[in-house]
Amino acid sequence: MENWVPNPRAKPFVPKFKYKLSHQRGITIGILTGRRCVGKFCKAGLLVVLLLTIGINLLYIFDTSTKLNRNVSTENNLPQDGSTDNTYNNQLRSIIIDVTSSRETVFVAVDGTTVLEDEGFDKNRGIHVIILSQYTGSVMAKRVFDTYSQQEDDAMVLFLNMVSDGRILVFAIKDEGTFQLKKPARDLLKSLKSDNASVLGYRDTWAFVAIKKGKKLGEKHNKAASIDVWAEKVELKVEVPLMAARENECPWPDNDEGQRRKTFCSKVEGYGSVCSCDGPAPISFKPETLHNNEISDIPVAVIASDRPHYLYRMLQTLLSVPGANPKMVTVFIDGYFEEPYAITKLFGLRGIQHTPLGLKNARISQHYKASLTATFNLHPKAQYAIVVEEDLTVSPDFFNFFSQTKHLLDEDPSLYCISAWNDQGYEHSSKDPKMLYRIETMPGLGWLLKRSLYKDELEPQWPTPEKQWDWDMWMRSAGVRKDRECVIPDISRTYHFGSKGLNMNPYFQEMYFKKHSLLTEGLIQLKDVDRMKKDEYEKLLLELIGQARPIDHSKNPCNEDFIPNDLPEGTILSVYIKMEKATDFASWKMIAKCLHLWDLDVRGFHKSMWRLFLKKYHIIIIGSPASPYSTSKPSSIEPITPTPEPVVKTKS
Repeated sequence: MENWVPNPRAKPFVPKFKYKLSHQRGITIGILTGRRCVGKFCKAGLLVVLLLTIGINLLYIFDTSTKLNRNVSTENNLPQDGSTDNTYNNQLRSIIIDVTSSRETVFVAVDGTTVLEDEGFDKNRGIHVIILSQYTGSVMAKRVFDTYSQQEDDAMVLFLNMVSDGRILVFAIKDEGTFQLKKPARDLLKSLKSDNASVLGYRDTWAFVAIKKGKKLGEKHNKAASIDVWAEKVELKVEVPLMAARENECPWPDNDEGQRRKTFCSKVEGYGSVCSCDGPAPISFKPETLHNNEISDIPVAVIASDRPHYLYRMLQTLLSVPGANPKMVTVFIDGYFEEPYAITKLFGLRGIQHTPLGLKNARISQHYKASLTATFNLHPKAQYAIVVEEDLTVSPDFFNFFSQTKHLLDEDPSLYCISAWNDQGYEHSSKDPKMLYRIETMPGLGWLLKRSLYKDELEPQWPTPEKQWDWDMWMRSAGVRKDRECVIPDISRTYHFGSKGLNMNPYFQEMYFKKHSLLTEGLIQLKDVDRMKKDEYEKLLLELIGQARPIDHSKNPCNEDFIPNDLPEGTILSVYIKMEKATDFASWKMIAKCLHLWDLDVRGFHKSMWRLFLKKYHIIIIGSPASPYSTSKPSSIEPITPTPEPVVKTKS
């Protein structure tokens, strides 16, 4: 440092910070002081926020604890016998229910949320019923009963009797709902505390809200001035206090079955003992083993829509039949309907919901196609499928029947289906549980088909959505059938119980399905199974016709003595009717009506010949000269011809 000499040319060094301090000292000190204040203020604010948060949380915890204690106290005060007396004194909250009844509209809203809105004069006539949970106010069931028509009031009574006590019941009439509302239904409504049930008249409007086995919550009724007009619209608003929900209400086992039942019963109503705490209805089955079972690996497609009670009844019988395999059953639902899907899960089955495509008959047709396609896609190794609808009860012999007949589809190319249904199999016209027939018309209603038939023939040419065709009528058409036939039993293995549907009503069910026979036995050993093959069947028919005894053709088929009563049991009788050609069905329609058989269209024939039982005798009805079997007709017999319609004379 002693030798250091400063550079006279160097610029003087001035530190910037010190420069600011020296020139702006007062301002800098103020800035530094302000920053410290802001920091301290922020810290203090955060501390206050933290303290407030802790306080709020403590208050929330205290309030929640108080409510829980109140709920436990409420639950402990509920009666243990399941009664609803005084249970609404300990409510948590209330809901507002709005109900409208009129000629063209029925409307229900819960707390401002629409749960039912049905408009239009041409559909869903009758009494609409909604079931709400008394704990949450959620919808647990919706039904409409066309009580203008017969038997619908009985269906409503049955449904309401299956609803658990304590549920909130909402009623509203759309259009007309009293023409067939008989005394038992009115008495039930009166037991629910309705003041107007006994005086509801033709075209009246009516809205009613009540608690099952509890009190009435509200009711309004307008009387129609005459039978030519509808009553004025009814609007009802009621406030309904909710109950505190019980936990572990039923001691169901904590297993898969118990969980399925608990889930179902918390959301769905109207199934009676399914949700009973003591001895609930079974939802799992252990069917009897089917020996020599040829159909254990065949998928079963259940064709369903929004008819949940039908589906429940059908699955109950299907899953309990000897040979049933739940793993092979799939329920296909036409639309995104919650209740049918919940029933499917209740039974532990696979359910698939399809997006609807097409309208009316076209929609049904497309649903069948989607279901069959999905069935074979889900089971790529399956060479067969069984198709059954949701409105059928199946016989204990259902799977046994298909197990014994399945091989015919492989061994005889002249067959294209095996059906469990006989269109002409009424209680008075069928007798032999072992007997089989071959027919030219495809019956459906529980049937077996091959993968190759569907994938190679049916699927590629299935009717498109814009065509309003019945799928089964299409299946019976000559272009699809190609001279092939179906094998059916004398006594059906299915029973059609559904009275509501697109092409079904209570009158139609009463006239054409109610008196159909259903085999109530199981494990029947069929006879002459291999004689259902084409050539063997012709030999069998010639044998039977050769043994047949012609009846007295001079008698009117509509007379009681047309079929004799005094012949030995086992006698085979022959009847010849006039048929000029294979499509000449005038005589058959007349005799079918006289004998109380299926007469809407012509079904169940083989080469212009029908087989059935009447008065314990095997009857063979032969069209002459259209049928090749008409050559057996004695020359002395004149075929029965239709009776001419009487001429109505009018005055000139």
